[in-house]
Amino acid sequence: MKVQNEKGIALVLSLFLMAAMSVIGASLMFLSQTETYSSMNYRLMSQARYGAESGVQKAANYLLYSYTAPATAGADPIGNYNTNVSPVTCASGCTVGQPIVLSASAAQASNYPVPGVQAAFLAAVGGTLPAGTTTVSYAPYATLMSMQQIDVYGGGVQTIQTWRITSDGSITVGRTAQVQVTAVLETPKFPALMYGAFGTAGTCGALQFGGNTQTNSYDSTAALGADGTPVTSNSGGNVGTNGNMTESGSADIYGTLSSPRVGVGSCSDGNVDALSTSGGATVNGHKPPETGDIVHLSQAVSLPVPTTPTGVPTNAYNGNNVTLLNGASVGNVTVTTGTLTLGAVGTTSTINMNSLIMTGNSTLKILGTVILNIVGSGQTTPFDTTGGSISNLSATYNPSTFQILYAGTQAINLTGDSKAIGMLYAPQAAVTITGNNDFYGSVVAATIHTTGSSQIHYDRHLSSAFYTVGSPMLNSFSWKKY
Repeated sequence: MKVQNEKGIALVLSLFLMAAMSVIGASLMFLSQTETYSSMNYRLMSQARYGAESGVQKAANYLLYSYTAPATAGADPIGNYNTNVSPVTCASGCTVGQPIVLSASAAQASNYPVPGVQAAFLAAVGGTLPAGTTTVSYAPYATLMSMQQIDVYGGGVQTIQTWRITSDGSITVGRTAQVQVTAVLETPKFPALMYGAFGTAGTCGALQFGGNTQTNSYDSTAALGADGTPVTSNSGGNVGTNGNMTESGSADIYGTLSSPRVGVGSCSDGNVDALSTSGGATVNGHKPPETGDIVHLSQAVSLPVPTTPTGVPTNAYNGNNVTLLNGASVGNVTVTTGTLTLGAVGTTSTINMNSLIMTGNSTLKILGTVILNIVGSGQTTPFDTTGGSISNLSATYNPSTFQILYAGTQAINLTGDSKAIGMLYAPQAAVTITGNNDFYGSVVAATIHTTGSSQIHYDRHLSSAFYTVGSPMLNSFSWKKY
């Protein structure tokens, strides 16, 4: 017997199977399309992010190499900024009370006291990148987060800043992708590694102490002794060199010796050791030196050379009974009688000289804070106080009130029987200290030779008052997409 109602069941099953296959096929098509869109979105997002990162890099490049930070005076004075808040806000010359911003983005307005700087930033940092048949555009802006002026060891005053750079990158290929990248451009500072005396030369006798010479230390922030002079300590008068220290006679180093060299004994060009000593000379109060008296440096210390001012005259200049104030620029100054006065009470004065020679009973008088730049063009001894004296014995004995900066390689003589407070920074010069000088502060030179009964009293406070500037760093990267 035949069952008539089973006719056509194969066709029905085929139709069901075809429908199921159609659904699966459509699903695979949608899945493939989703993967394609996802890949395209990832590619667009990545391209937009690369564009945004390019904006960060261009903004950082401008701030590092084309931008000049505000200074005490000039076209962009630091008085235009409120540096007591973060971000730094405008105090004058722009929208007062609002953050300082340099912008190349239409979404963020600039707010900077100098219009020329705004225009230069806008022209330098905006742009596009090619991406196949289209382009990626980027538009960064930079917000000033902090700013301060610091005393730089061997370089006067410097302004350091921290900027937060924000950059938007975008690309449109049928659809638009936008990514924002943020980074921080920071210039760090470090306390200066300072000594009572430091010889930068890597040779034998870079430091030479003979006779009854001595180093010790004091603190210019502490009260003076009963005799009106600082209370010195037979410790902390540390010295250092990239080469060898040679001691003789009754020289006393009341502090440590730092050097990348090792060994004690005879020194030669082919075998530069750390210390050569004879007679009754001591290091850190010990003869022979004990463990810890000689500090081994991991490498030679590299110190920056001061900037040499330009346009300084080289003609003869009579400094007898003359006063030079901030901004003065004179040639070869000779003081034979009377007094040469530099600076004024309550001010900071930067004065340029080609050379300074003092003879007879002449006096160099320092008022306020004086930064003296010596050029030394055509001079074998650009700074010589033989026969003269330096008068700047302030109530605080603060050496930073008189800074002598010299970038050349010629000789400097500090001689006589006087007291002086100052910081001598001449990392390529040969310095000689003789007589019965009491020098309160710090001396840096290629070589330092002391004889007689001269004493170098290192001010321990200098290590917390002066800084070295580190290399700028980009850090704290973050990003988000729209």
